[in-house]
Amino acid sequence: MISVRVNGEPAQCPPGLNLLQLLEHLGYKPQLVVVEFNGEILPRARWADQAVREADGIEVVTIVGGGS
Repeated sequence: MISVRVNGEPAQCPPGLNLLQLLEHLGYKPQLVVVEFNGEILPRARWADQAVREADGIEVVTIVGGGS
């Protein structure tokens, strides 16, 4: 397992995952989130190509629908 930080908290994941796989591993629905990866907003099209490594920092913002 490797250690990463997700929303400021330590998290463990198997080595070799890409960002999309990590999100799914952590229980997120990728179509409903925006991701900042190591300080950069990462376009969804790059998630499957972005390798996750030890000590990476990921901020996940969940999109919530609603209105009046």
